[in-house]
Amino acid sequence: MKSISRLLMVPGMLLGLVCSIPLAIAKPVQLVAADHANFLYTGRVDFSDKKAPQVSWTGTSIKANFTGTSLAIKLDDQLGKNYFNIFIDGETQHPYVLEAKKGEQTYVISSALQVGNHSVEIYKRTEGEEGATAFKGLLLDSGAKLLPPPTRPARRMEIYGDSISTGMGNEGADNGMDHLLSEKNNYWAYGAITARNLNAELHTISQSGIGIMISWFPFIMPQFYDQLSAVGNNDSRWDFAQWTPDLVVINLFQNDSWLVDREKRMQPVPTDAQRVQAYIDFVRSIRAKYPNAQIICALGSMDATATPKWPGYISAAVERMRKENSDQKLDTIFFEFTGFGGHPRIAQHKVNAEKLTAFIKQKMNW
Repeated sequence: MKSISRLLMVPGMLLGLVCSIPLAIAKPVQLVAADHANFLYTGRVDFSDKKAPQVSWTGTSIKANFTGTSLAIKLDDQLGKNYFNIFIDGETQHPYVLEAKKGEQTYVISSALQVGNHSVEIYKRTEGEEGATAFKGLLLDSGAKLLPPPTRPARRMEIYGDSISTGMGNEGADNGMDHLLSEKNNYWAYGAITARNLNAELHTISQSGIGIMISWFPFIMPQFYDQLSAVGNNDSRWDFAQWTPDLVVINLFQNDSWLVDREKRMQPVPTDAQRVQAYIDFVRSIRAKYPNAQIICALGSMDATATPKWPGYISAAVERMRKENSDQKLDTIFFEFTGFGGHPRIAQHKVNAEKLTAFIKQKMNW
């Protein structure tokens, strides 16, 4: 009998590691391949192999509507470090949390659904540094089928950010660690919350530890932002003509502030003018891709906004671009530092999302 991995779950909690055990599903199953027309993919997905599209960016999701009483998911994970939210029938408060095992596995989500129509969303909680995952389809009851997919939102948002935008540590205790993979959940990051508030489709292009001038590793966002794959610095290229956002949020410079001022990793230390110019250069690269998008230059809510210094660089950059490029579709927003020493928790993300949502509603008339 083929080994099938099963989740041991109660709502909102992962009771144990996913394990491979001999298991007979109650009913015969059929594989609905990943290239079925009724799957709704959101995010930068690599469709080079249409039967096994690669998901790597945080917040990437796959939605489907289906019939039947059972559901299993077939994945092939690169490193065995990724976590996914599995939302059944719109239950987002208490999802199944899937810890992917390395290699090809089939994960039984439920064999006791009510008779009738159902929905599922597979949502990547973790990010590119945890590796890519190939989605190979759903297993349904014999005779069950995929229904027409959900409607894709008309509004489009994109975020370029670091660990804050990813949602690193946001499910951790306030007095606990905030680097655990199991507590990294992009669904409750400020950008994802904002997009849901506005009924907008969101692409999040983020990497924990990344900066514009310097990162905690040997590549920076200007070298990374245009990739199709989020797994490290690579030669893959995203086709920007494939998907154009109405609105772009850039929340970067937190890691630059640490590495330049605190860690002294850049020698010689860049001048104020060089810091502003580096920010301008990156925003102009985004503007070149999206001539008509509204761009919001953000920072926070970690300690880069504790003083006016780093927000001031961003404000100066935006003011120069408004004058030099006659670019009036540029704004700034700063999320206040609360004094909390770690990555923002969900409560802080919700506060930041409310501020960003209100700002976008006014600016975009959404």
